[in-house]
Amino acid sequence: MASDIEIARNAGIKPIAEIAEKLKIPFDKLELYGRYKAKLPLDLIASGKRENSKLVLVSAISPTPAGEGKTTISIGLSEGLNRIGKQTTVVLREPSLGPVFGIKGGATGGGYSQVIPMEDINLHFTGDFAAIEKANNLLAALIDNNIQNNGRSLNIDPRTVHWKRVMDMNDRSLRNIIVGLGGTTSGIPRETGFNITAASEIMAILCLAEDFHDLKERIGNIFVGYTFDKKPVFARDLNAQGAMAALLKEAIKPNLVQTLEGNPAIIHGGPFANIAQGTNSVLATKMGLSLSDYVVTEAGFGFDLGAEKFLDIKCVSAGLKPQAAVLVATVRALKYHGEVPVADLNSPNVDAVKQGLENLEKHVENMRKFNVCPVVAINRFVSDTDEEIAVVKEKCKELGVKVAVADVWAKGGEGAEELAHLVAEAAESCTSEMTPLYDWNWSVEKKIETIAKEIYGAKAIDYTAQAKKDLKVVEELGLGNKAVCIAKTQKSLSDNPKLLGRPENFVVTVREIEIAAGAGFIVPITGNIMRMPGLPGTPAAENIDIDDDGVISGLF
Repeated sequence: MASDIEIARNAGIKPIAEIAEKLKIPFDKLELYGRYKAKLPLDLIASGKRENSKLVLVSAISPTPAGEGKTTISIGLSEGLNRIGKQTTVVLREPSLGPVFGIKGGATGGGYSQVIPMEDINLHFTGDFAAIEKANNLLAALIDNNIQNNGRSLNIDPRTVHWKRVMDMNDRSLRNIIVGLGGTTSGIPRETGFNITAASEIMAILCLAEDFHDLKERIGNIFVGYTFDKKPVFARDLNAQGAMAALLKEAIKPNLVQTLEGNPAIIHGGPFANIAQGTNSVLATKMGLSLSDYVVTEAGFGFDLGAEKFLDIKCVSAGLKPQAAVLVATVRALKYHGEVPVADLNSPNVDAVKQGLENLEKHVENMRKFNVCPVVAINRFVSDTDEEIAVVKEKCKELGVKVAVADVWAKGGEGAEELAHLVAEAAESCTSEMTPLYDWNWSVEKKIETIAKEIYGAKAIDYTAQAKKDLKVVEELGLGNKAVCIAKTQKSLSDNPKLLGRPENFVVTVREIEIAAGAGFIVPITGNIMRMPGLPGTPAAENIDIDDDGVISGLF
């Protein structure tokens, strides 16, 4: 079969004006980035239309090395809904160059369920990540300049500054560095480092901001550190918010592209779900709801990470309520949670599927805790047997949840029509209304405990001495009423990546708590989470090339 990039090139991409016409967007409203990409101005967002549109969230069981294909299913489902007469836009996150050049690859779907132009989307796109990087690094430069400046110094204690520079690349050598070397004219030496751009608080802020005023206010609320006399310092104290927001003037606008079948796709923002909210921007979601009858969107990693944060942070912050939620499962992933090695996942093993179903069962339970109507999508792979799929269907029947096999990689929207009918039925007939898991006004400890016990299945929470100290800082700064965005491994429902399936009787250890006051949440760190990944032994970058005619190869 043709590669993803060959399929994309043979799809017959349409000028972006034709896609905009489907959404009834006047051509003069488009801010063109070539023939196939455009920025959408924020004044296209209309509250009246949004109230009658249906929002569908796509999540998944706990991720595995085999991959579950949430993005592929999201795109395929949007194609299927359009096929059955539901005017639908898929709204997704932008890919980070780190995974593209590292090990995971791009984030534009696959096979006959893709968004295009896939090379552009995966490589730079419209420059949003570069703008976020520059805004982040401007604040870093302003901080170091103020530390150096004797005339207008805020008296910042360099030892308390946790703000790091960012770049959109996996580069482990930059995790911990010393800046300010070179003598008195080159700054004050201090220890700092780099994060990957998707892990920047600026990314989280951009994806939660409602407009430019909100963007500037959130940027101004970024906690920088303390003065030598223990007074807190925020970005607004450095007068940073105006210039930083100016750098984001174009990046705040959602991007319009298309699916292989010529349907609209809005792609905007890209925070990681194990350290931030893991969903596309509020503005992109509201843009889709303003222009379409249905919006299909996805949240990163499993339901315990991206979806929980989508519902408890993004939806509460923006006043959004999904009418249906899709849980993506694969036979291969269920076998992995049934303790089958990666090398053997393509071999039939009904017993392993049965053993792994406990992971799916827990995620279905979690969906119901939020009062959303669940639908399970079995993302079919060529190695799946009818017997294995039957086992999954029977379990879903036992759980009382609707289920459909989706063959979108091989068939595109045609392979998602059954799923589309089930999702439309759920969205239009569901009588329950999404409710968040916790109240933001609860104590920080109660919010953490509720997520860990209810969603992860933990029996208790343990706080290190550093975490207890951080809790006091949060309260002293008056940030106890913020949302909680737990940083946790995506590989397990627990904070231990080796505990597969549905672990029980485990303790979640919070080792420290970071403050993202601008984004509007605090980040309890569990396990060994890193904000600057490293490249694998054989990086994907080694297989990417461009020929004399400018044609890219090896992107997947």
